[in-house]
Amino acid sequence: MTPHLEVTDLRKLYPVGAARGRSLIKRFFGPQHMLHAVDGISFSIEQGESVGLVGESGCGKSTVVRLISRLIDPTSGTILFRGHKIDDIPARRFSASPYRRDIQIVFQDPTGSLNPRYTARATIADPLRRLMRMRSRRDVNRRVSEIAEMVGLPIELLSRFPHQLSGGQRARVGIGRAIAVEPSLLILDEPTSSLDVSVQAIILHLLADLRRRLKISFLFVSHDLNVVRLLCDRIVVMYLGRIVEIGCARDVLSAPGHPYSKALVSAIPSGIQTNTTRGHLTGEARSPVDPEPNICRFFGRCPQGSDRCMREEPVLRPVNADRLVACHFASET
Repeated sequence: MTPHLEVTDLRKLYPVGAARGRSLIKRFFGPQHMLHAVDGISFSIEQGESVGLVGESGCGKSTVVRLISRLIDPTSGTILFRGHKIDDIPARRFSASPYRRDIQIVFQDPTGSLNPRYTARATIADPLRRLMRMRSRRDVNRRVSEIAEMVGLPIELLSRFPHQLSGGQRARVGIGRAIAVEPSLLILDEPTSSLDVSVQAIILHLLADLRRRLKISFLFVSHDLNVVRLLCDRIVVMYLGRIVEIGCARDVLSAPGHPYSKALVSAIPSGIQTNTTRGHLTGEARSPVDPEPNICRFFGRCPQGSDRCMREEPVLRPVNADRLVACHFASET
């Protein structure tokens, strides 16, 4: 069966330094230095599946979100959506593509992502007019009311502007705007990170309910494994632009295979973590600018690092039927 979304060898590199005069820089100082924000990642999402993308700040999660949602163009690699190649559609033209409606995103900051000049009703109605070509005011209002009920937003709040809503209510508006056009893939870029803990739980339960009702696929991006474990079937762990582990969420959280995954799991507050010992990473992260291709990205912070890690970068390889790990010692962990 063809995956709903399939990413293969996806890369996004940014030049470091002034944009102007690159030819002069190259002439006098050598090649332009490049920041490897996303560096050759591959993963897939099945129809109706929820996949968690986790890692610390700066690992490339948000860049992956922008690439898949076609807000920016990749440097190389392919993005297949329902078997169709969409990476060759320029980002500036993707808004006119028929796939724009099918791939929607819920942004990290519900306040900054909402137009302050739009009421909640206008915010949800806007994609209906733009992407579904709804022209009848009655049809638009009926659909907006349906969505408001679906996300638990009281009808009387639809006339309010973002600054008149609470954080949880703004989050519901953002979710409502995303699902209004009936997408088949919903990208959630840390949608609860700016909310209070009590509100986070409510929004997570709402998302889980919407996934069941709408049969929608999720790419849930977060640095909080405590959140991901509630909502995701599989977990993709990123470190410095690379994927270091992919596996079933339950298995990764109970027995992580990569040393970095172990460190993430051990950071889960006591009482929730599983049978792992609490650890602490030492050393400095390696630079993502022109990274050495023959050295493990995690070397220098890894408690298991050896001379081999300095000579040969580990590749993502299967360690069992459901797990891929990029570590020379994965079979021993």
